[in-house]
Amino acid sequence: MGAGTRLRDLNRALDALGVALPNLGDIDAQTIAGAIATGTHGTGLGLYGIAAAVVGVEIATASGEVLRCVPGDGTFEAARINLGALGIVTALELQTVPAFRLRAVEGPMPLEDVLADPRAFAASADHAEFFWFPHTTVASTRRNHREGAETAPPLPGWRAVLDDEVLTNGVFALVNELGSVAPRLVPTLNRVSAAAMGSRTYADRSHRVFCSPRRVRFVESEYAVPLGSVGDVLRELRAWYGRTRAPIQFPVEVRFVAADDVWLSGAYGRETAYVAVHQYAGSDVGDSFAVFERIVAEHGGRPRWGKQHSLDAAALRAVHPRFDDFLAMRDRLDPGRVLASPHLGRILGA
Repeated sequence: MGAGTRLRDLNRALDALGVALPNLGDIDAQTIAGAIATGTHGTGLGLYGIAAAVVGVEIATASGEVLRCVPGDGTFEAARINLGALGIVTALELQTVPAFRLRAVEGPMPLEDVLADPRAFAASADHAEFFWFPHTTVASTRRNHREGAETAPPLPGWRAVLDDEVLTNGVFALVNELGSVAPRLVPTLNRVSAAAMGSRTYADRSHRVFCSPRRVRFVESEYAVPLGSVGDVLRELRAWYGRTRAPIQFPVEVRFVAADDVWLSGAYGRETAYVAVHQYAGSDVGDSFAVFERIVAEHGGRPRWGKQHSLDAAALRAVHPRFDDFLAMRDRLDPGRVLASPHLGRILGA
């Protein structure tokens, strides 16, 4: 596929061919090259992020050379999650699977029940995740089960519009606007938002269940931590929110993936929980992201490349075992730093 293909277009094209990507995140607006270069992952304890499905990368280097990278050729491992630092990716080859349906089961669950055994929760479905609004006690869970036959109907059109557009986008935007001008109301508003995330069960083509519209703008920081640490991370975060009454309006999101072998993946070499904190784009983040980073640092947290974080090259070297191998490949493919930028200078060094 062409590297600039939008995920939404790719999903439809694959579906027409009777195949699908094995895992997806919840947003389909980005290009496939961008999703892979920054480590987009989805959820599923027995599955991997999208980059682990890559079996070939075509990349134009800073010198104009076109490389076709395949497993075992020396450049492939670095070319998957490449941060745009090695060259311009022009085409990708991904391993697909036969098209499949997902049965989505969504509903509330006490947060402490989830945190009591995160592994059991993660293993309770092919794709499990949960959202938790600060200042509440309930997690909104999503469990997607792979199935070959139709055992549940798709959402009726009116219900999809009501849930995904009116409530999740329209009403939620208004709630966040109110919280941004009256921060003292945020705990109450969060309880209302959590209560509105009711229960539903439906089934559809995999990409239609994985992906949903996200029209309320926000800022986000996301870190990968060892699966066994996620309970401690959430409890520490909950305690800080409670002590400070921090007016955080967006839910904390937690997803799970298997260990992989992609050099700069957050899940390299370990089963992983991805924890994401957000704040409405119109509200003050305050100290919340900095506190979050301090908490995950105690658990070997690795930042998601496409999200906000403050780590520099020295800090990233400490949490990514193959960091220096990636830098060596960068030195080989772009020794003159034609592709350098201030951001790459901070996270990779000059």
